[in-house]
This record gives sequence, C-alpha cells and structure tokens, in this order.
Amino acid sequence: MARVLPERYLTPVDLADLLGIPLETVYQWRRKDTGPRGFRVGRHLRFDPEDVRVWVTSLMDKEAA
Repeated sequence: MARVLPERYLTPVDLADLLGIPLETVYQWRRKDTGPRGFRVGRHLRFDPEDVRVWVTSLMDKEAA
C-alpha cells in the first residue's frame, strides 16, 4: 500500500518526521549530498514530496537488487 505524501513542500522537520529519523540526519544527508534533493527558498530548506518518493524508491530498488 503506497503511503500518501503531502501535496506541499516538506520542511526538514516534516521529512524527519515522515521517515522517523533524527532531524540532524536530514542535515547530514544535505551536507554529504546523499539524501533527497532539496532546495532553498530564501534561507529555508524545502523538499519536493515527489523527489522524496523517487529517492526512497531508489533506495528500495538498491536493497532488492
């Protein structure tokens, strides 16, 4: 069953809550360029829910291979 993602852009807190991970992990992914693609709106970091879905799917595909 596919999980429904919000239709708005996600904040780092939203992403951490969605994935059940510490907020610092989101920022570490950003620094290491290993997490979902994010973008800045002024000084605020946001994530497109579809980019998050694609990133999670790619992780699942790697695990299945």
